[in-house]
Amino acid sequence: MSDGNFNRALLPSTPYRSGVRMGQQQAKTKAIEALRLALEQAEPSLTSEQKDAILKCFEKELRLLP
Repeated sequence: MSDGNFNRALLPSTPYRSGVRMGQQQAKTKAIEALRLALEQAEPSLTSEQKDAILKCFEKELRLLP
């Protein structure tokens, strides 16, 4: 390992990566909930089907993000 190269499989596992993933998932869930609340307040005239369609489109776009 003196040359700076190493095999990551030899390193001990850390909870960092799973913590990052969990944080990202929680952020996406909160974003969806925030959009739902914003739609209810800003556009009360929308039907529940229209709101569901907007939320589904938003969730789809969130899945495409890294």
